[in-house]
Amino acid sequence: MTTNKEGVNKLKRFWQLLGPGLITGASDDDPSGIATYSQAGAAYGLATLWTGLLAFPLMAAIQQMCAKIGLVTSLGLTGALKKNYPRPVLYLMLLFSFPAIVMNIGADIAGMGAVGNLLFPSIDATFFSVFFTVLLLVLIIYLPYLKIAAALKYLCIVLLVYLVVPFLYDQDWGLIAKNTFIPSMEFNKEFVGILVGILGTTISPYLFFWQATMEVEEMKHKNHLVVNKKIISDMKQDVDFGMTFSGLVMYFIILTTGTVLYNGGIHQIDTVEEAAIALKPLAGNLAYLLFAIGVIGTGLLAIPVLSGSLSYIITETFGWEQGLDKKFHEAKAFYAVIAVSLVLGLSLNYVGISPIKALIYTAILYGLTAPVLIAIILHICNNKKVMGKFTNSTRSNILGFSALIIMTVAAGALLYLQFGS
Repeated sequence: MTTNKEGVNKLKRFWQLLGPGLITGASDDDPSGIATYSQAGAAYGLATLWTGLLAFPLMAAIQQMCAKIGLVTSLGLTGALKKNYPRPVLYLMLLFSFPAIVMNIGADIAGMGAVGNLLFPSIDATFFSVFFTVLLLVLIIYLPYLKIAAALKYLCIVLLVYLVVPFLYDQDWGLIAKNTFIPSMEFNKEFVGILVGILGTTISPYLFFWQATMEVEEMKHKNHLVVNKKIISDMKQDVDFGMTFSGLVMYFIILTTGTVLYNGGIHQIDTVEEAAIALKPLAGNLAYLLFAIGVIGTGLLAIPVLSGSLSYIITETFGWEQGLDKKFHEAKAFYAVIAVSLVLGLSLNYVGISPIKALIYTAILYGLTAPVLIAIILHICNNKKVMGKFTNSTRSNILGFSALIIMTVAAGALLYLQFGS
């Protein structure tokens, strides 16, 4: 009895420890990311499962650095850039980030609307898109930070549905293990494009900004005035858990589509609703429903992160009042940016930019900004004047520079695929 109570108490303490890292990791698996992973599985079966093992340590290392910047400097990543780098660098990041994040929001809203229509065919997808946009805007404006953070944490649980789906039918676990631990490659534009898409979706610049800013918000709410090793250690646990969770969801989506859709002869998936529809006759109604519900849940989780990160970037750049804890009249510009980003994202569906095109453009912009940002993050985290005794360890630098090299190669490959001969 006592042992059970101790176990429950430990779980409660661990759940309380989780925060920005878990939310950031879970929001990485947004509807547009699910579409990318679904296409990887449908087109190449289990051949890209190994990317989960590659992406996790790189994601975790970069997000830990961003979190540490927030904790040590009490500034978001934008504030750290503004304070330590020439303004043109900051404005360049803003120039690339704004359209990329807005298009990402647009693709996610479109995916949620389309899946809502699948679940309730009598209601038009446009209605769902508008409904989700208005709902999110109202909740973001009227709920204080602690309630938003709590809601986002519980929304992370929705992603567990993707860990269930592959167990609803027979699997060849030996083949799965082989593709997980032994990388396979095809040296053609299509396969390289999928790899670039997976990396761009998992290591996204908007997550860097969100992570750092949310650590600052958490510090304020916990009244931590001085950073110590315990706070850094708790942060690392939170980030590691969040990135592990994100990687598992990615892995299981590729596993689901790589077995069901690929073996069913469906090799082209452009949107999340196509993936859900294709699953229905092949894996049954339960798999279809879980997959579809997961898309809506991830959208409700990811869009506040996307719009919030963009608003923090812009308001911190220009020194405007900011914070999810502020009331509307206290931070009008902050909430105005969130509103504009949601409305612009919604409007993309009506100006001729399809969700799949939005994903391609987003990937290009993320691909161009990620290597530059990773280089800057590494530079900040190795600067003793900024980070004091909390500069990077050798392990962090090795993983960080590995991420920089891989993302630079990915950016080059992406440009070649889009504009090369």
